[in-house]
Amino acid sequence: MNLLQRRRLAVSGLFFITGLCFSSWASRIPDFQDYFRLSEGQLGTLLLGMPAGSLIALPLAAWAVYRFGSKGVILAGASMYLVGLVSLGLAESRFQLAFLVVLFGLLGNIMNISLNTQALAVEKAYGRNILSSFHGSWSLAGFAGAGLGALMVFFQLSPVQHYLVIGVLGFALLAFARPYILPDGTGKSATEGGFVFKKPDSLIFRIGLVGFCGMMCEGCMFDWSGVYIAKVVNPHPSLVAFGFFAFMGAMASGRFLADRFANKIGKIGVLRASGILIFAGLCLAVLFPNLSLTLLGFALVGLGTAAVVPLSYSIVGRSTTYPPGIAIAMVSTISFFGFLLGPPIIGFIAELLNLQSSFAIISLMGLSIAVLVSIRQEVFVTANE
Repeated sequence: MNLLQRRRLAVSGLFFITGLCFSSWASRIPDFQDYFRLSEGQLGTLLLGMPAGSLIALPLAAWAVYRFGSKGVILAGASMYLVGLVSLGLAESRFQLAFLVVLFGLLGNIMNISLNTQALAVEKAYGRNILSSFHGSWSLAGFAGAGLGALMVFFQLSPVQHYLVIGVLGFALLAFARPYILPDGTGKSATEGGFVFKKPDSLIFRIGLVGFCGMMCEGCMFDWSGVYIAKVVNPHPSLVAFGFFAFMGAMASGRFLADRFANKIGKIGVLRASGILIFAGLCLAVLFPNLSLTLLGFALVGLGTAAVVPLSYSIVGRSTTYPPGIAIAMVSTISFFGFLLGPPIIGFIAELLNLQSSFAIISLMGLSIAVLVSIRQEVFVTANE
């Protein structure tokens, strides 16, 4: 294995660390709800803290990568992210937990921006498209983290004991990756010198809405799949985490397969199929809330959401109005609000009606994706090659 291949493996390992941390948190959300006696509405408010922290991190991360380069930000951010995960398990009050959730979201997005900057540098060195494989590593870690979470619940380990295990694994991976992280980073080109607010053209606005719908569905599954299994399906407690496990496993598989299908039927065809899969999966879970069919439904949602964000970035990278970096940043901004709004909306609707009604309404986001890529096809003429 040459140096470039080792660098690719190292960056994949770093994506794996961040995915493992996030999925470990998500797999134990029902435990936090029970321990702190949170209603669905209160849990929705708490979960709003993570995307809020992510939003705060946007200018901070961009400045840090621009000022110090991605390597320094990655090394510091990964260490703090692992410590932040363990700290969540140590929270003793609702206030402490809320603060730590915001901090965890902030650190997660710092890692997201710095890691994608590093990944783009590795991709440039390869001379071909490999970015989706890094995102696949993140999803694979989510799959592994969900499975490990189910195992921890089965053995009745507390969240802090669970998170200490993840911390040890994470620091071991970080120690392996450190020598192979590119020392210079590419902060200036990645941030385009800072944030510039521009009016999106029709392509960027349309794909931004597609990303918005896709990330709203992702946020729903990340934060509420375990709660849905626990409250609606009501299986044995050791089986609760398998909802998130089914979703993340399918999502990881889908990300490694998305490019192959896009080459056969085109990016727009894959996005249309993705929206239909999301809609069908959530409807299945709502209409037939038994364990086997709900897990199948969550797996369909995972396959559907897998390609939405990577293909959205790929499509807007062909924008003739803005440079790729600005176009992707604009789509990311629009999409992010879906992730920001989705989880609390689930909680508020569940408080008024019930969780099944919440999931039924979110299923319409999948249908919206299929509609958005099917109307006015001329918008995508230069982007679906």
